[in-house]
Amino acid sequence: MTVLRFLSRCATACPPLAVAALAAMATVADAATVEVRAQGKGGQPLADVVVLLEPQGARAVVKPLAQVDIAQQGRRFVPAVTVVPVGTKVQFPNQDTVRHHVYSFSPAKKFELKLYVGRPENPIEFDHAGLVVLGCNIHDAMVGWIVVSDTPWYAKTLAGGRAMLADVPPGSYVLRSWHPDLPAGSTGIEQAVTVAADSLDLVASLPVASR
Repeated sequence: MTVLRFLSRCATACPPLAVAALAAMATVADAATVEVRAQGKGGQPLADVVVLLEPQGARAVVKPLAQVDIAQQGRRFVPAVTVVPVGTKVQFPNQDTVRHHVYSFSPAKKFELKLYVGRPENPIEFDHAGLVVLGCNIHDAMVGWIVVSDTPWYAKTLAGGRAMLADVPPGSYVLRSWHPDLPAGSTGIEQAVTVAADSLDLVASLPVASR
């Protein structure tokens, strides 16, 4: 018998505090691991895909990360694609020997770090969910992307096209998969997902070519 089934039987017979404790146990005991395999055109593994598992119904609590750096190296943003939970503060250290002028005009976060070298005095807080496109006023070829997540189940695929989402409670979700080569303005490819109390393997197919 799973914890969830036991909890449903106990709901009418157990004291309220016991039910609350069992509910917390159910969240841990029945949580699943979801593995996502992202593939592009031709079925090739696709790196730098941001995957978000968005619950249907009440939103889950999201905790900001303690520290995230997006550096400028070789006149590039490193990493080029970053995913962070809402409320995370990001530093933009300039590790080049030339100055950069980092900015974003994206609705999710508009900001500007005027010409500088080294590490800016203050980080930038990303307090709204959505896509943030980064640029440099001095070097037009520089571009980067930050996906700000309002769900705690998020990840970015590596070279093999895989990402793991841990501790996902059973329920109904939408898997949203986004890649920078999707058409401008795209919020990602969506697919409905049902998570049970065991591991789940998913394939996310995106209409982009593998790099």
